[in-house]
Amino acid sequence: MPAGRPGPAAQCARWPPPQPLLPLLLLYVLGAPRPGSAAHTAVISPQDPTLLIGSSLQATCSIHGDPPGATAEGLYWTLNGRRLPPELSRVLNASTLALALANLNGSRQQSGDNLVCHARDGSILAGSCLYVGLPPEKPFNISCWSKNMKDLTCRWTPGAHGETFLHTNYSLKYKLRWYGQDNTCEEYHTVGPHSCHIPRDLALFTPYEIWVEATNRLGSARSDVLTLDILDVVTTDPPPDVHVSRVGGLEDQLSVRWLSPPALKDFLFQAKYQIRYRVEDSVDWKVVDDVSNQTSCRLAGLKPGTVYFVQVRCNPFGIYGSKKAGIWSEWSHPTAASTPRSERPGPGGACEPRGGEPSSGPVRRELKQFLGWLKKHAYCSNLSFRLYDQWRAWMQKSHKTRNQDEGILPSGRRGAARGPAR
Repeated sequence: MPAGRPGPAAQCARWPPPQPLLPLLLLYVLGAPRPGSAAHTAVISPQDPTLLIGSSLQATCSIHGDPPGATAEGLYWTLNGRRLPPELSRVLNASTLALALANLNGSRQQSGDNLVCHARDGSILAGSCLYVGLPPEKPFNISCWSKNMKDLTCRWTPGAHGETFLHTNYSLKYKLRWYGQDNTCEEYHTVGPHSCHIPRDLALFTPYEIWVEATNRLGSARSDVLTLDILDVVTTDPPPDVHVSRVGGLEDQLSVRWLSPPALKDFLFQAKYQIRYRVEDSVDWKVVDDVSNQTSCRLAGLKPGTVYFVQVRCNPFGIYGSKKAGIWSEWSHPTAASTPRSERPGPGGACEPRGGEPSSGPVRRELKQFLGWLKKHAYCSNLSFRLYDQWRAWMQKSHKTRNQDEGILPSGRRGAARGPAR
């Protein structure tokens, strides 16, 4: 169904009805004429007018024939079921009642407002649909993407104002750039109110021209033409099989692994990935951009004993040699894991180096600075990870050993156990 098409409940009720099956429905909506009333004996002019917002309307309701008890002095008007003030009407002659409406607002329903002429007893004599609105504006901001090179989905913005107060039909058109005929997209509203999906029969290695046409009772407008190659707008499914696990006993790290999207495994392409993670009780995500084309990553600098949720997404690019960046996929489903609880002593209980022990030579200082930086970042390269892991494991083991020694030995013997000061 093209964007902007109203549902059945928004239809303007005309009088008399154009088809034999509609009278019962319209009589129920607008009110059934009473026995002996003069239905089908009057006409409203102009019939079903279309006007710009702010315009004025001069209408008449003229009685045909000589229905009993029906004169212009006994007629009155309603608009969308509400009786209009009598001062807006005037009697032109015995059979004609005029109506003057000024500075009209946009129609309340896109299929037209109900303007109805009634007899004195409330029965309906005639009806008209009143369309008040704006012509469509030029659609813009067309964007398209292809899911695994099998289809094409596009969305657009319907002009600067958007609302026309009239049923406005949007049609997405497309064709091959250098040959072929115009085609019209048929599956609308797939990813929103102004979108359309082309499910099949798309060509690769040939640019498409794509545009949107907007039409309503007051005019039409056409967007600029978007030229694109399917290979340049490829997106894919999120990376599958995302696993998050601990890194041995390192309390501030988690390892993340995933697989490449299987739908693109048979195509020549590159991929880059992003990771984002957050703690369990937070809504703020931290994004890791430097994952490159790896399918694993080490998150460092995390809080010990904390549950983290992790997601991964993929951007396929360079498909069959395309030089344009792809489009990011959706994020994978969140995967949760917790870091180990820290066994280090709290603040004030840290073990200090023994007096006279060289604790930080130049090389040691540089290594500590580097590892301190590494700890604050989610670093996804294998550079120095082996050295880092060895250093962290040694530090944790050293802390545990010292804590155990100081906790087991009596206070009077701790100094003796350490040996004489050097």
